[in-house]
Amino acid sequence: MYAVIKTGGKQHKVAEGKILKVEKLKASEGEPVDITDVLLIEKDGEVTLGSPFIEGAKVTAKILRLANSALFRFPSQVDSITKAVSVIGGEALYNLVLAETANIAFKHFDNECLILDEHWRQSVFTGMVAKYLGKELNVRGSDRFFVMGILQNLSELVVAKKDPKKYQAYKQDEQPGLPWERQQSHFGFCFSECSGEIMELWRLPMPLYYPVKFAHNRVKLASDLDVSLLTCAIRLTTACYQRDKYADLDIITPDMTRLLPIDEEVLQNAKLYAQKETNRVAVSVM
Repeated sequence: MYAVIKTGGKQHKVAEGKILKVEKLKASEGEPVDITDVLLIEKDGEVTLGSPFIEGAKVTAKILRLANSALFRFPSQVDSITKAVSVIGGEALYNLVLAETANIAFKHFDNECLILDEHWRQSVFTGMVAKYLGKELNVRGSDRFFVMGILQNLSELVVAKKDPKKYQAYKQDEQPGLPWERQQSHFGFCFSECSGEIMELWRLPMPLYYPVKFAHNRVKLASDLDVSLLTCAIRLTTACYQRDKYADLDIITPDMTRLLPIDEEVLQNAKLYAQKETNRVAVSVM
């Protein structure tokens, strides 16, 4: 036996014991709810159709859990900003707001040369890795590394928009070399360097733009912890998202070893954390 019901503006095929995710039901967790908008009932091969609903028919269900979104499995209804911050947590909300802001801003550079959603996801992943490593090393203001990670490849969007022909040539270049090395060859700068310049022109604080501007700079890698940390996050993202080319990429170079006492376990944990958090944010934003 089964029935077809209408609830939350959608139709659902239901049967005893089936669990559904529905919208706009006014009930609390654990409460029974009667759904009287029944369009069809099948019993022992006999089908009854409504016009549009079957008079006197109802389906009784029980509310197992309330949720305001697919991202956060809230234990109860969230109906205020204060409660949202309390339930989500300030850190998760901070991540979500920044990621959504970047997503909206990036769309202004949408073009056929690159997959914008993929670019956004990699940027968020880099930010999550950098933030994790910052906390692991007890770096002051580790949340700022999430901002750096999101913005470190901003100039790639600008280049692709302003000079698509040159950008396509760069993307199609199969010559050996790391991405930032090939960027230097094609454009005379690497994307993180240019992004740092943009951030400086925006008058963002120096602790934000400086590590972005000097990522991959060997002199700075050996002398500046923030630069080394962000570069490490960029390299890990490259190895994860371009495995066909850079699966064996050294995440920590000899220039970085003195400032980054990080072992393989920490890098693996950073990767897992970034994957989890990027997916969580993507569910809400994309």
